[in-house]
Amino acid sequence: MSNDLDQPRRAPMIRLLSDVFEDFSDELFRRLAAVGYSDLRAGHGCVFGTIDPDGSRLTDLADRARMTKQSVGEAATDLERRGYVERLPDATDGRVKIIRLTDSGREAQRVGFALIDEMERDWAERYGEDKIAALREALEAIAAQPRSSVPA
Repeated sequence: MSNDLDQPRRAPMIRLLSDVFEDFSDELFRRLAAVGYSDLRAGHGCVFGTIDPDGSRLTDLADRARMTKQSVGEAATDLERRGYVERLPDATDGRVKIIRLTDSGREAQRVGFALIDEMERDWAERYGEDKIAALREALEAIAAQPRSSVPA
């Protein structure tokens, strides 16, 4: 007698998404290191990937990255020590600091985004333009949906 446990199971989507994200991220940071940014790590993406052109409050970065303020604060502090960001008083609330990219930070972000675009083109060549375009379209549609809350 056979049951569901006897059947080969497809990898859960969460595992696929995680594996692909890790592979993509690892490759990005190998490429960044190859062009002189060996001091950057994946944890810095919560700042580089979510910051506004004129800077952002820590709370906004944390919300966008879906991380705690403490985690994003640690990444920002590390980037500040490395010269990629600076903290400035918020003109609307002196108690709050704005985290802003320095010239070095803007250049690192520009290089990072260019490498991400290059990697997407590489994937299109490797896996097919139609598949990568469909993947991007699906991910954009999913990401555009409001955050759902899980019932208790």
